[in-house]
Amino acid sequence: MNLKNLFQDFNPGNFVIYLSLLLFTILFALKGDGYITCSWWLVFLPLWIWKCLVFSGATIAGLVWWRHPEYRIEGEGYVDMKAIIISVALHSLVFIFEVLACDNLESHHNVWLVVFMPLFMTAPISIAACVWGFKHDRGLEFETICSINILQFVFISLKLDMFITWSWAIVFIPMWILMGLLCMVDVIWSILIFRATETMPEQRRAHMMAAFARATLVVPLLTFEILFVNWLEGVNDYPLPAIFSPLYLSLVVLLPTSFGQRGNNQWWFGIRKDFCSFLLEVCPCLQEYGNITYTLHPVDIPPETEQIPVRTLPTPAPTPIIINTSSGKHVMPATIDMPD
Repeated sequence: MNLKNLFQDFNPGNFVIYLSLLLFTILFALKGDGYITCSWWLVFLPLWIWKCLVFSGATIAGLVWWRHPEYRIEGEGYVDMKAIIISVALHSLVFIFEVLACDNLESHHNVWLVVFMPLFMTAPISIAACVWGFKHDRGLEFETICSINILQFVFISLKLDMFITWSWAIVFIPMWILMGLLCMVDVIWSILIFRATETMPEQRRAHMMAAFARATLVVPLLTFEILFVNWLEGVNDYPLPAIFSPLYLSLVVLLPTSFGQRGNNQWWFGIRKDFCSFLLEVCPCLQEYGNITYTLHPVDIPPETEQIPVRTLPTPAPTPIIINTSSGKHVMPATIDMPD
């Protein structure tokens, strides 16, 4: 495992989102079952921290953009700044929804249809952002989730206000359809890749591993949805932390994937460079660890070779040389056998 390559593909934005959702769902389950008696505003604290990082990062990026016009032509500066503006607009609407939802959980001031109104407004912005991101080769996972779940938000708000009397299993039909489509597309695509003759074995193996990783993400998420719907219907009386445990597993699986996701916007907080390079400049001591490569598989140690004694042959004595000083030539000695 090469730490340098690991942090070069690190996406800090996705890591913050996954970690915030994980902490929020843990606190939400504990508060829902009465294990903790703190205020709902404290339960939403991980989400507040997430939004504060977004707003502060965009503000600093805007100040750097305004004070240093020469930086705008570096790389894709204009595209990155437009992506930040789109992200701030969507996060602002989600932040308003979170404030209204937290206030409604505390005192029930508004109907849930009004609380969900900011999420309804994210749908057209998210669709436009997805089209823009496709044209500029930008990954917009958060915007995609907001756009495809608009019908689910409408059903949940109507059910909470008792405008519809459907069961919760029917209310979550958009989610069932979405999860079914994801599973079906993943299975069909894996079969096509596996049966394709022009696909190299390495590519086929890599795709199968990616399909397995997605399955480990989708199956716990689907299990959580089934348990949660049954809990809302009163079919089971499991504690909420146990019901949310498959969701925790999915979020824990998502956390390491942020180290292999590209597409990080380099203009957040005005750093204008890769997060790994910025981190190494701020903390030079990490350069020592960034150059380390770990090998997880055992290294085969060759067996010790036996010391075989080698017999040395005696070297012949050197042949004497007679030097003829008169002619300056070297003459080899000659022996004459005398007859008996």
